[in-house]
Amino acid sequence: MEHGNPHNHAPKRKRDDPSDEFDPPVENGVGTGVDLSLLEAVEKSQSSVEVLDLRTLKKLVLSFERRLRDNLEARLKYPDQPDKFADSEIELHEEIEKLKVLAGGPELYPELVNLNTIPSILGLLSHDNTDIAIDVVGLLQDLTDEDVLEDNDEPARILVDSLIENNALELLVQNLGRLSETDPDEMTAIYNTLATIENMIEVKPAVAELVCERTKLLRWLLGKVKVREFDSNKQYASEILAILLQNSTANQKRLGQMNGVDVVLQAVALYKSRDPKSSDEEEMVENLFDCLCCLLMPLENKEKFVKAEGVELMIIIMKQKKLAYGSAIRALDFAMTKYPPACERFVDVLGLKTAFAAFMGKIPVSKKNKKERYQEELEERIISLIASLFGGILRGSRRDRLLSKFVENECEKIDRLMELYMRYSDRVKAETERLNKLEFDDIEVDEEERYNLKLESGLYTLQLIAVILGHIWSSEHPRMRARIELLLKQQRLTRKDVKDILQEYHDNIGDLDGPEEKERAQSKIQKFITAFSE
Repeated sequence: MEHGNPHNHAPKRKRDDPSDEFDPPVENGVGTGVDLSLLEAVEKSQSSVEVLDLRTLKKLVLSFERRLRDNLEARLKYPDQPDKFADSEIELHEEIEKLKVLAGGPELYPELVNLNTIPSILGLLSHDNTDIAIDVVGLLQDLTDEDVLEDNDEPARILVDSLIENNALELLVQNLGRLSETDPDEMTAIYNTLATIENMIEVKPAVAELVCERTKLLRWLLGKVKVREFDSNKQYASEILAILLQNSTANQKRLGQMNGVDVVLQAVALYKSRDPKSSDEEEMVENLFDCLCCLLMPLENKEKFVKAEGVELMIIIMKQKKLAYGSAIRALDFAMTKYPPACERFVDVLGLKTAFAAFMGKIPVSKKNKKERYQEELEERIISLIASLFGGILRGSRRDRLLSKFVENECEKIDRLMELYMRYSDRVKAETERLNKLEFDDIEVDEEERYNLKLESGLYTLQLIAVILGHIWSSEHPRMRARIELLLKQQRLTRKDVKDILQEYHDNIGDLDGPEEKERAQSKIQKFITAFSE
């Protein structure tokens, strides 16, 4: 779909159009062979090519303000006679179009703001003629375009601050309410509105929370993703929703209170037994799962997810082995992290069988799944999910069912766990050697950066594997302990190697969730370290 402004451009004639053939004009009855109207047009076009500077800006703004005043006066004078103000409306439209040239000189934005033009431009978002509001949306999209603002941080910030100050967010979202998706121009304006808001967030991330505090955008976006039929605006709505939720606990909670968890679950449920039909639709499904995972950060939304049978839905999606398979694992991982009720529900609805099939590498194969990085991500997610299960189910029959999975079929799950342990251990070793070489070459890497680079190379997953081994070892089950000992010995390793990984994990637990939570987390890991020492 084209997203440019489709207004007021006469269709270009084809070169072989017979109307292109013109008779030479006659002057005083004599054919001169020169078309005077063509000469005039050439002169006009030459005079209209102006350098974009402060003088040109002031000229454009003055002309725009004049046409705006004329239009307002004509509408006030003849409110019930559209033919009396139609011409002034066409002229106003043309002036708005001319302002688009300013996108070619973002360094002039501070002057545009100083000339107090922004309130006049934004006021037109409430204009009685929707076409004028559509023109303004197109202009704002052009002025805030990511490519235009690149390397112009200060002018971009000044423009966005002025837009916020003059209620652009409220006016843009109010205008959304009167745009129809059946009209192609209005459909384009919906896209441009969302693009402008996204561009503003790019310049000033605080806009993500501001727009949700001050407007009904979240509710509007929810309404869009609720629609069963797929279209490009539903796709873009899902993308904007994901951006708004990404780094904002306030927005995550806000959407949760609007029944957002339920709505997003209903939207992804459409893909439980069928795949998206196009790459755009596929992208939208990924956006929806991004929204779901962000929503699952606050505790109260995890509760809503369990209540809305989200755990069951994700297991069904996994069993159907469609494209959303990996996304369902990711959502479950978010839901179960530090939330025992989700872990308990997962075991109760027989999720262990499905999860451990994935853990054993029985992942459905599709074009996307063949990519090595995709398979690794799935592997890391499922390891995280199993670590969450162990952390959330500490006793009782559910714990027994979880542990028994590691005994069945000749302890094959422990064999797999140790296989993964070795793979991630080798990666971390390779990264450690690389970092040591950098230090040897006098390239400084501080401790924190060094640790983060190791985490990225696979240390975090290795730590989770060590935690799972800690849970299994602490169960004091003789068969499982013997199997772990044997496999360590085969790799010329000892329990001390696992202890060292746990110790490094213990020492680097942060206090993001407060000092009490840090102490609680460290004491859990300390128990595993002690158990491996006995």
